[in-house]
Amino acid sequence: MPTMTEPLRLAPDPAAPPGPVGAERDDPGSFEAFFESEKAGLYSALCLVTRDRHEAEELTQDAFVRVLAAWDRGAIEDPTAYLYRTAMNAFRSKRRRAGVALKRAIGQAPHDDAYEQIESMDAALRALASLSERQRAAVVLMDLLGYSSEEAARMLGVRPSTVRMHASRAHAALRTTMGGAP
Repeated sequence: MPTMTEPLRLAPDPAAPPGPVGAERDDPGSFEAFFESEKAGLYSALCLVTRDRHEAEELTQDAFVRVLAAWDRGAIEDPTAYLYRTAMNAFRSKRRRAGVALKRAIGQAPHDDAYEQIESMDAALRALASLSERQRAAVVLMDLLGYSSEEAARMLGVRPSTVRMHASRAHAALRTTMGGAP
């Protein structure tokens, strides 16, 4: 594999002996020969795709490790195509993971914290439980379900001003219970 001091070649070195094309898996050196014949081309392609020699080298190594595992199982029909597909999939996965991590780091992606959601729901239910039935009904109908005070009053069989009074008192009690501003 070319190092950082060697020039980047897009084509195999003409002075290098040609690698076996379509080497049989029964040949004891077939994977090694495949590796030698394909490493420079894959590395060069990944250098162009990633624009980073270090990342290209890492992806090349990862791809060959994965191909070797599949090679040993005998699960590869076209080794070269499988090698390049594996390398490109690894590159896309790495970029995708890096993008998600970056979004989370700068706060653009929502955090999937199930425990935090459960704790918030529990705190809200406990706070609602501390209210009277009428206050709880007013808050649920107006704040959670979005009905107007007139619609909530019709549902509860009271005047709209009564619903607004219960909602106002409930809001004050919730601010106190949940530590909000008065």
